[in-house]
Amino acid sequence: MKIALIVIAIILVILLGIGGKFVSIHNQLAVQQEAVKAQWADVDVVLQRRADLIPNLVNTVKGFAAHETEVYKSIADARAALISGRTPQDKITANDQLSGALSRLLVVAENYPQLKSNENFLSLQNQLEGSENRIAVERRKYNEALQTYNATLQLFPQNIVASLSGFTRNDAYFKTAPGADQAPKVQF
Repeated sequence: MKIALIVIAIILVILLGIGGKFVSIHNQLAVQQEAVKAQWADVDVVLQRRADLIPNLVNTVKGFAAHETEVYKSIADARAALISGRTPQDKITANDQLSGALSRLLVVAENYPQLKSNENFLSLQNQLEGSENRIAVERRKYNEALQTYNATLQLFPQNIVASLSGFTRNDAYFKTAPGADQAPKVQF
């Protein structure tokens, strides 16, 4: 009788330990998942800041280069896609399109020396550069949070708790667009 009580007590202690570890791992995964969402929100904020800056930049360039309608249309389309994007992947794709369109706009600006010396244009260009730097920082932080979360999902015993709790891998990394390593061509 005494031995049976000791065995039951040991089994209860083991079960409580396993249950406590399960809850601890579940909570850790939930915190990391929320960190990924919070980091994405920070990326979204800086993408929106840049999207809000773009109409002013486009209007300044339009005053000097009204005939570059294809560039303006591609910027407007990419900006609309960025603003209306629902998922991180939608916004990442739209951001890549917007970055390419902005590169083409800045190439157009190179053809107009009086535009390059315009105070409004220079100010907007500096603000855009600041936005790009903020985006780079927030992209890095987002990717780091996502990498930590995904790596934790692969560890033992976290992988067991994750599969039992419904946590899944998130592969929405923010990558550079194809061809981003090449500078746009400027022709006069």
